[in-house]
Amino acid sequence: MRDQLDLVPDAILVGRASDGDTAAFEALARRYGPHMRAAARRLTGSYADADDVVQEVLVQAWQQLDTVREPAAIKGWLLRLTGSRSIDLLCRRRKHTSLAGPDDGAADRVSPGAGPETAVVAGAGIESLKNALAALPEEQRRCWILKEINGQSYDDIAQTLNISPASVRGRLARARITLVREMEDWR
Repeated sequence: MRDQLDLVPDAILVGRASDGDTAAFEALARRYGPHMRAAARRLTGSYADADDVVQEVLVQAWQQLDTVREPAAIKGWLLRLTGSRSIDLLCRRRKHTSLAGPDDGAADRVSPGAGPETAVVAGAGIESLKNALAALPEEQRRCWILKEINGQSYDDIAQTLNISPASVRGRLARARITLVREMEDWR
């Protein structure tokens, strides 16, 4: 049964899962879980945080599956939720940084053979990017994440966010200008 469900189109799996079919939802989770984890890992910089984000998104998706407007575009919907949850995690972490002290997770973000200087520089760069992304308006941040992190096309982003491709281009252009300005010290 499991192998058969892996061959079923997304729209049918979404329909079955929204009717309570857990096996159909598991097939969707197997199909898109690795993509979600990779996107969350690139944003959060941590495998553990990525796993937490994916788990939260899958719980949220199970509860809200009946709200999906375009079942065939479930991948984009899941990746958008993953991006939003990842950003939420970063914002929560930033608010609690003063209580927890400096972030020592830089070693989790760079290759194991890198030296301490590389880890510090990489950690500072990632932290700056996170802060710059968190400062973007929500619609620009979502477009940027879907394009640059998840690798979606302009048309896929437009469909996911229910906006025109021209709006996607405009939001991405404004986001990129802001990020270049904010990240000027890291060039």
